[in-house]
Amino acid sequence: VIEAFGHFLIGGNFAVGLIVFAILVVINFMVVTKGAERIAEVSARFTLDAMPGKQMAVDADLNAGLIDEAEAKRRRLEVQEEANFFGSMDGASKFVRGDAVAGILILIINIIGGFAIGMAQHGLSAGEAANSYILLAVGDALVAQIPGLLISVAAAMVISRVGKDNDTGKQIAAQMFMSPRALGITAAILILLGCIPGMPHTVFLVMGSVFGYGAWLAMQAQNKPQETEAQVAAAQEALAAPQQETEATWDDLQPVDLLGLELGYRLIALVDKKRQGDLLTRIKGVRRKFAQEVGFLPPAVHVRDNLELKPSAYRITLRGVMVGEGEAFPGMYLAINPGGITTPLIGTPTTDPAFGLPAHWIDERQKEAAQMAGFTVVDSETVMATHLSHLMQMHAAKLLSRSEVQQLVDHVAKSAPRLIEEVIPKMVPITVFQKVLQLLLEDAVHIRDIRTIIETLAENAGVTQDPAELARRVRIALAPAIVQQIYGPTRELNVIAIEPGLERLLVQALTNANGPSLDPGVADVLTQRAAEVANQQEELGMPACLLVPDQIRNAIARLVRRVAPRLQVLAHSEIPETHSIRIGPILKGA
Repeated sequence: VIEAFGHFLIGGNFAVGLIVFAILVVINFMVVTKGAERIAEVSARFTLDAMPGKQMAVDADLNAGLIDEAEAKRRRLEVQEEANFFGSMDGASKFVRGDAVAGILILIINIIGGFAIGMAQHGLSAGEAANSYILLAVGDALVAQIPGLLISVAAAMVISRVGKDNDTGKQIAAQMFMSPRALGITAAILILLGCIPGMPHTVFLVMGSVFGYGAWLAMQAQNKPQETEAQVAAAQEALAAPQQETEATWDDLQPVDLLGLELGYRLIALVDKKRQGDLLTRIKGVRRKFAQEVGFLPPAVHVRDNLELKPSAYRITLRGVMVGEGEAFPGMYLAINPGGITTPLIGTPTTDPAFGLPAHWIDERQKEAAQMAGFTVVDSETVMATHLSHLMQMHAAKLLSRSEVQQLVDHVAKSAPRLIEEVIPKMVPITVFQKVLQLLLEDAVHIRDIRTIIETLAENAGVTQDPAELARRVRIALAPAIVQQIYGPTRELNVIAIEPGLERLLVQALTNANGPSLDPGVADVLTQRAAEVANQQEELGMPACLLVPDQIRNAIARLVRRVAPRLQVLAHSEIPETHSIRIGPILKGA
């Protein structure tokens, strides 16, 4: 085989053989193995550098509940095997490169040995020895170098392949044996080699025939006739045939959730107790705190998943309408800047969804450092619970439906049955009672002192049934509680006032017998200035409270509520006699 291969490839001229051998060595040694070795080195280094990040990603998915412990172990093992593979291939590339070098050394040894044997043992001249033994040495080197080149190319393909789920063998088999062209070319080359004199004809011709038959089968598979139009039409008609549906019933009509929380799929683990999710417990605590502070039990929060949201997003709805949304990242912490902190944090900058303060999402490693710097650090469950609590406080009036009012009345009836029996609904209809409570809640007035509210309604029900007027009189009765809710136990009230000239203009415009007729420009200036002053008061850590005449309190409160929801509006009659007033900022006209 070696002699026949040498005569065929180099025509019996060893000089040509040496040139061909040198070309193959250059391709193998300088191109293929050099590139494969460099790829292996870089891949091994990058893979090892990326290992901590990949392992952290697995831990993050495990903490987020996206995978279980078994899947986490499988992924960690996969990361380790990938690192071991590229590390091993870095070493294997050295063996492949060594094989190319060994081919050169073997050729030199064969040439020297051939000269020695031919001239010393057989008495040949130098020319005859070169013609015989160098020809055989070059043929042997070429026969050995071609498989070495194939091995080098195979190693380079394994190292430089793009990672896929299938292994390399399956990919090569799929790409080679499913292609008629590749099989046909292989068959032609094998048959051509089988026709060369001195080559093993039977082996090459049989293998060529096998590959040719495989090419024919692959071509037949590609040219397989498609389904007839009738078959396609029948299949489409079967798919399009409507399924038998049951008759619609009232059970198909689902009521709108009064208060809902929709979660992206990454946040579902927060409500799964099996995954140590305690969001439901936090929500129960939010409802309990709301009831203790505001004065009525809010409706239950309906928690459900929503695949239309971003994976880490959540949405809070009220009567089916979104009132708030945000993002939370399980396993991470939100570092909130309460103001004045300039220490930089490594994390994702964001905004506190509840109060709009600047914040960063950080990992657990930075938690302690952020707390030491003065940041308020909370977990994702607390972020969502705080946001929900804030929105419930803002929309408390809308949460007080007829059902909650009836439950409140029934609760009071247990401790004061005669009071409820005499007032509701005999003196005050349940609808009027509900509207009065909603008006109080719109002004952020808590209704915990429900007995005082009902008694005040009983005293004034014979005078008026107007909910707004009844709410005004209830506010006067609750004045000490309202002031304490705003200012705490202090007796000196720092209030925001309106310039006397602007105040007279507002009283004249808002108490017109023909209805309120406030100029839009004046209203715009007033609301903008009120919002600015309210923000300034909050930045100073002082309550934002506007003091106005009684007859325009309701109108002013409605006017500034949209632009400054945390600005409280008090009437002069709502200031208790035990408290003193200190005028602070003054709202002026244009």
